[in-house]
Amino acid sequence: MPRVVPVVDPSAVGVVPGVSPVATPDAPASRAPVSLTPVPSTRPTIPRLTVSPRSDAFRRQFFPQAAVRDWNDWRWQNRNRVRHLADLERMFQLTADEREAIVRHEGALPVGIPPCYASRVDAGDPAQGLRRTVLPVLGEYLKSRGEADDPLGEDSHSPVPGLVHRYPDRVLLLVTNFCSVYCRYCTRARMVGSVGERSIRKHDLEKAIDYIAATPTVRDVLLSGGDPLSLDDERLEWILARLRAIPHVEFIRIGSKQPVVQPQRITPALTRILKRYHPLWMSLHFTHPDELTPEVAEACGRLADAGIPLGSQTVLLKGVNDDLGTMKALVQGLLRIRVRPYYLYQCDPITGSAHFRTPVQTGIDIIRGLRGHTTGYAVPTYVIDAPDGGGKIPVAPDYVTGRDGDDLLLTNYANGSYRYPDPQPDAAGCESA
Repeated sequence: MPRVVPVVDPSAVGVVPGVSPVATPDAPASRAPVSLTPVPSTRPTIPRLTVSPRSDAFRRQFFPQAAVRDWNDWRWQNRNRVRHLADLERMFQLTADEREAIVRHEGALPVGIPPCYASRVDAGDPAQGLRRTVLPVLGEYLKSRGEADDPLGEDSHSPVPGLVHRYPDRVLLLVTNFCSVYCRYCTRARMVGSVGERSIRKHDLEKAIDYIAATPTVRDVLLSGGDPLSLDDERLEWILARLRAIPHVEFIRIGSKQPVVQPQRITPALTRILKRYHPLWMSLHFTHPDELTPEVAEACGRLADAGIPLGSQTVLLKGVNDDLGTMKALVQGLLRIRVRPYYLYQCDPITGSAHFRTPVQTGIDIIRGLRGHTTGYAVPTYVIDAPDGGGKIPVAPDYVTGRDGDDLLLTNYANGSYRYPDPQPDAAGCESA
């Protein structure tokens, strides 16, 4: 496990129960000091952001002491995440299953919900999709066949701490183990929040960046974690600048759920930083149409206006988005806020995830129900991320029904049958050139 330091100044996150205090950037004499620009101690400038009526009503009911200025400060959102049973019971009508799962919590994956995201959770409906993704149930403590803590074999493809090199031309750089919200199906549940909510120590980041610089086949770097956008501006820019200085790194991507769960993080200052490091793309983690709020639309618009292409990576989840109507509403809504549906993931077999996983056929049927019934821009690629580091494998409906001589037999979205002339190069009677 990489050594770690705080994501931001401790007051921005707060103390994690049961975890020793976060180390400060003041390193022991045996280590080189962290040379990052310190987080300003003065109160930051908070931009004027949209606050929807639902969010404002939630703020007034459960955080009456918080002004709109506080609500629109992503640091305030982090400090006031809903994390403890007493607060959860105050805001939601917990089922016996949810309550017991929270009480007996163990393992690396804590509970944490920013107030703005909590405002979208249905207080009385335990079957609501968003609620199922953020409140634990006892199913998390059951291990089924084929499940593992590291099902994708990331740890075995890590040449240096915090770096995963599975594909020939690209690497995954894990810059933090902190997330503002902890999705209950998280593929990296083994590491997020496991030793406190912190980012990778600068010394380890330098090792990972040195590895990238010494590996000229790497042209694409994906920042992930945890959530890279949970880092403060100074630390994030330091990483981006170091990567952009490597001549063979052509392409930088950021994987994040922050614009979805904490849109206040997408400040004008952040977008100005991101614009300096093009070509830069962003993969956002959307799950359900209930996430398509005015605040989120504004955050995505700010990123798109900064010239950042946005794609959505959605995990297929039982009882959350595993029906065609929900998925169609999600992908069409994403296009309206300038986010291209990119991947639909089969849920990884992480330990304790059986209650979330659907049959693969469910995903195939959803893709078939989207193709031709909505624009192709709204149809993601359905993939299984193969266990043990096998990589993403596309799974799609088969529209080829067979051959008849030199004709390929096809079926379309409406089950119509068609012939396409497709002579075989070595077929008898073909003239040679």
